[in-house]
Amino acid sequence: MSKQLDFFLFLGSTYTYLAVNRADEVAASQGVTLRWHPFSVRSIMIEQNNRPFVGKPVKLAYMWRDVERRARQYGMPFASIPNYPNDSDELANRVATVASMEGWCAEFAKGAYAKWFLENRDPGSPEHLSDVLRRIGRDPDAVISQANGQAARDRYAANTELARAKGVFGSPTFVYESEIFWGDDRLEDALAWCKTH
Repeated sequence: MSKQLDFFLFLGSTYTYLAVNRADEVAASQGVTLRWHPFSVRSIMIEQNNRPFVGKPVKLAYMWRDVERRARQYGMPFASIPNYPNDSDELANRVATVASMEGWCAEFAKGAYAKWFLENRDPGSPEHLSDVLRRIGRDPDAVISQANGQAARDRYAANTELARAKGVFGSPTFVYESEIFWGDDRLEDALAWCKTH
């Protein structure tokens, strides 16, 4: 039985673009299974008064350049700086929650980020979200209805509470038992720890 590593993600996070496009393949290559947990990092950051880029244009510019450099390092496309922030109602994240419950979160997350990063379209708007879902062979009306239902909302809230309880404060974060590894560049560290503990 393979080891399991928890992956906490928020689809409005810029660095999570890098993680969703490589985490499952890298983990699988090391015999580790990822458990995807979409959660509301926005809520946690507001609670902690953590607004990393508001009123900080120099830091914001650095972040985008850093994401672009890292994307190119990994061989991922990066068209231009997309509109930010997005998914104001966190609908795309609730769809990701449905997808995580049904086993297609990786595919959806990659599609949602392609819509945002490569087409500069908000994957949280119903129109663009529907397009993402159609492209991966899902029924947009049915999935969005599920995402707006109580079961998905409850799971999303539970994922957020689990993240809060474990001390997660950003996305992407990888968690093995009580150890947290924040950031796409900590994926390999998280996998190494998971395999040796």
